[in-house]
Amino acid sequence: MKFLKTTSIASFIFFLFFGFNANSQELHGILCGGEIRQADMDVAAEFESANPGVTIKWEAVPWGTCQDKVINLAIAGDPVDLAYVGSRTLKGLAENGHIINVDIPQSQIGMYQPGILNTVSHMGKVWGYPRAFSTKALFMNCDLLEQAGVACEGPKTWDELYTMAEAVTNNVPGVAGIGLTGKDFDNTMHQFLNYLYSNGGQVIDPDTNTITLNSSNAVEALAFYGKLANVAQEGPLAYERSQLRDLLNDKKIAMYIDGPWGRGTHNEDLNMKTVRIPAGPQGEQGTLLITDSIAVFNNTGNEELANKFAAMVTSPKWQYKLDTEWGLTPIMQYDSIGSEAPYNDDYWMMFIDAIGDGGPEPLFVDYKAFQSVMNNMIQGAILGEGDPADLVAEAAEELEEYK
Repeated sequence: MKFLKTTSIASFIFFLFFGFNANSQELHGILCGGEIRQADMDVAAEFESANPGVTIKWEAVPWGTCQDKVINLAIAGDPVDLAYVGSRTLKGLAENGHIINVDIPQSQIGMYQPGILNTVSHMGKVWGYPRAFSTKALFMNCDLLEQAGVACEGPKTWDELYTMAEAVTNNVPGVAGIGLTGKDFDNTMHQFLNYLYSNGGQVIDPDTNTITLNSSNAVEALAFYGKLANVAQEGPLAYERSQLRDLLNDKKIAMYIDGPWGRGTHNEDLNMKTVRIPAGPQGEQGTLLITDSIAVFNNTGNEELANKFAAMVTSPKWQYKLDTEWGLTPIMQYDSIGSEAPYNDDYWMMFIDAIGDGGPEPLFVDYKAFQSVMNNMIQGAILGEGDPADLVAEAAEELEEYK
């Protein structure tokens, strides 16, 4: 007993002097996507160096389970300090008190591309630091279009797009004019939003929290999306965007909409051209603006430090490093910070030039329910199960419950 007591005292003294740092603090951050990039590791190392005693613990979780994990931890009262999530989750997290609103430095606000902060804002407050960004464009297989007797030139209007797709469908055996998503998946809604924004439409006003879907803009967009099923691959309801890419590589479709990463996933033997998404009757050549963001969680005891780290992660220096490493659409106007724009060739300009005409991914408290309502509306149009005006009106009414 005497030996045990002496040992315990010695252990306590050792811990006191060597094993305990009164200033030690660990920040636990989750990165959705299943990958920790070099930029993430480098910024953590610099932050640790500037803040002795602080340790950054990054955890990478695949997208399929990540956001549910982050949300469930917060609901259970055991939130992470910060997380890289889809900005679509921010409104629900904010409304339930799980995250804090953030103050992006005024000097940095003006550096973002137009519309970026709309993807993370709700009722006048910013709920996440934008971290990754993408726009969309139309990819065209020139060989298939020319085989159908169509010049491989970017369509400026929906009518021109349909005519091109119809020519391929009618004149090239075994090939559909355009790939269309209809699967119960988030990018079905995203694909439709590209058309909605290209027709001057909107789902919800982020400043007033008012549902604005029920409009002639949306009715036209939905009717055209349903019409595209006539010149698309068979059974669009079985397809999401990555499967369209497979069809393109197999030369089963001539065109589809994708993000800037598309070029690196297409077979080298394809004669591809990338152009802006065509305009609807009431709009311009727009696109959907999607961001992923760093959210800082409430009730951790580390809010101030986590906010400081999140601000550093998304500062111009580190954002530029991530964009150039990953190949993302530039989230900032880098010439404003004295850095050379990371991408300025014709390919990238298709994605960059569209930014000013784009619209944000709508924010809803229950983003999964929002997605389900939108997909049901889209699937109804593809299947011809209702008048587009009725489908839009019904969806708009249902969305009131989830805003």
